[in-house]
Amino acid sequence: QVQLVESGGGLVQAGGSLRLSCAASGRIVSNHNVAWFRQAPGLEREFVAVIKVWESTDYADSVKGRFTISRDSAKNTVCLQMNSLKPEDTAVYYCAASEYVYVNYKDEGVYDYWGQGTQVTVSS
Repeated sequence: QVQLVESGGGLVQAGGSLRLSCAASGRIVSNHNVAWFRQAPGLEREFVAVIKVWESTDYADSVKGRFTISRDSAKNTVCLQMNSLKPEDTAVYYCAASEYVYVNYKDEGVYDYWGQGTQVTVSS
């Protein structure tokens, strides 16, 4: 059974940093697209970042230049380094894995596996 577990969330002040981790079972991070999504109260879940099986990455415009996604295939882990955090980054952050890689990676509907999320709160 595929298992994704997020960690690293917490409460930080604006301008601070957090590093989120998504630990996956098996070899998920090496043979799936792996993405981060987030959802704030009352809002739709939105795409944040993706790392594809061929190692290319993409980011939401709102986080470009501040967030970096990476993976360590040997450790079956994908991380999201978040710098210069803003109050509007406050949300529950989820990692997700897509078995099929030739898809629209910004669409949450294409992902097969999801973690339970980790809360990120940024205060001003």
